Amino acid sequence: MAAPDPSDKFRIAHIALDEDTILWRNADIEQERRVAIYDLIEDNVFKPIRSVEKGHAGPFRLKLAVMDGRLAMEISTAESEVVETLILGLARFRRPIREYFAICDSYYQAIRKATPAEIETIDMARRGVHNNAAELLMERLEGKIETDFATARRLFTLICVLHIKG
Repeated sequence: MAAPDPSDKFRIAHIALDEDTILWRNADIEQERRVAIYDLIEDNVFKPIRSVEKGHAGPFRLKLAVMDGRLAMEISTAESEVVETLILGLARFRRPIREYFAICDSYYQAIRKATPAEIETIDMARRGVHNNAAELLMERLEGKIETDFATARRLFTLICVLHIKG
């Protein structure tokens, strides 16, 4: 029998967003949420360092919530045993979140009436904002959670979903 792939241990197998945090969604945002969760579950790298050092193995369950202006990342085992809750201040994310909302709004409007060249220009700007925010998230998780760039991008999308207000 082959040894289990160690990379399969250090991943998110289930993700949930605190529904009480999400105040409002439209169809575009709901689609972004669904795609981010699907892509995240399909392919991610997630190794909570303190939990692993304490002997907890993945794959992990992750619940994201915003409480008192901070991001709460509740990390559980596959059996739903909470092993750690990581709290990150969101002050440094305020601007990237605002920029991402603004560029996404422009993108969704452009899809409906702009030329392909205009849509591509806006999409490039959207990817740039998203990439910069993912790098910031990786920086903030350094020493706490080992992850890759693609996982950080998808997590940032979900953090944005938690900040939508009607």
